[in-house]
Amino acid sequence: MILRSLAATDFKNIAGASLEFSDGINCFLGDNGMGKSNLLDALYMLSYCRSFTGVADPALIRRGQEFAMLNARYRRRGVDEELNVAIRPGRRKSFRRQGKEYKRLADHLGAFPLVLLSPADMTLCCGEPAERRRFIDQIASQSDPRYLEAMIRYTQATDGRNRLLRAESCDNSLYEAFEMQMDAAATYLCRVRAKTSAGLAGLFRPLYHAIAPGESPELTYEPAMGANAGTPGALAEELAAKRRRDIAIGHTANGPHRDDFAMTIDSAPVRRIASQGQTKTFTTALRLAQYGLLRQQLGINPLLLLDDIFDKLDAARVANIIACVADNGAFGQIFITDTNRRHLDEIVAEIGNSGADSRLWSVSNGNFTLL
Repeated sequence: MILRSLAATDFKNIAGASLEFSDGINCFLGDNGMGKSNLLDALYMLSYCRSFTGVADPALIRRGQEFAMLNARYRRRGVDEELNVAIRPGRRKSFRRQGKEYKRLADHLGAFPLVLLSPADMTLCCGEPAERRRFIDQIASQSDPRYLEAMIRYTQATDGRNRLLRAESCDNSLYEAFEMQMDAAATYLCRVRAKTSAGLAGLFRPLYHAIAPGESPELTYEPAMGANAGTPGALAEELAAKRRRDIAIGHTANGPHRDDFAMTIDSAPVRRIASQGQTKTFTTALRLAQYGLLRQQLGINPLLLLDDIFDKLDAARVANIIACVADNGAFGQIFITDTNRRHLDEIVAEIGNSGADSRLWSVSNGNFTLL
């Protein structure tokens, strides 16, 4: 899949930009706060229907303006396609593919896959378990529509049970109805999470070793249900047995919403022992593994976005990441931002050795100048 062009109007600090992209590597050079990451956020929006910063859609409109628009042209599976996004305060976001608006934005996930590496990825290792669950869920939901449906059913059923718990209801039939729904969805979620994390780990380890030889990283699924995770009926049985406890605390204390994924180096938790450089290496290898897994599952090359990824890394790790990304065009079309032109020149030179095309823009106050 190739992104041919993007036109952005009043998106964040970008008043108006019209860019034609290289099929190889596209570099954006500028100081912090100039709009480099905002451009990547526009690309992220086109794939995930939301900002990677987590802000509400109205906050994406340039200050003082009434709307924001994105228009993009892709070459996907040999077919030219167009995506259009319009954001207006007080209205549902308009998201059109080939001129036809989606009834459900969830139907778009996975159609135009994208992987983003950014400084915020440090929270994958150092943040709460919810960050790691979100990471795995993002991968699984792009390649498996059933997984997203199971997540929705599980969340709705859990919310329903929690309302009963807070009300201290004694109606066992109502509890059982929600618990059966939770169990059916949880069985599927846990099985897919186990499969996804195992596939990811298999790709992740050699990538990490390529960046930092001599260290032994691991990614391991730690389901809250333990050995019973993915077993039909196991969650319903436990929830029934623990209702009195859950009533006392006012929420459901076990299930896939409590799952975690252990991230270790040499058997020690990354969040406790790793340096900033090791943590950055870990998350970089994870994202590159995510790219490889999505490509396997979807049969299409995702876009790869690298947002200021070389910060906090020593020269050897920077060189090794550049070599990984440039490896025989393994990562397809790349969009990379940096404040340091040397990094961009090095990666362009590496990829250029394989014959790939490149383009470089200077970014200042939301304006893009092709160099």
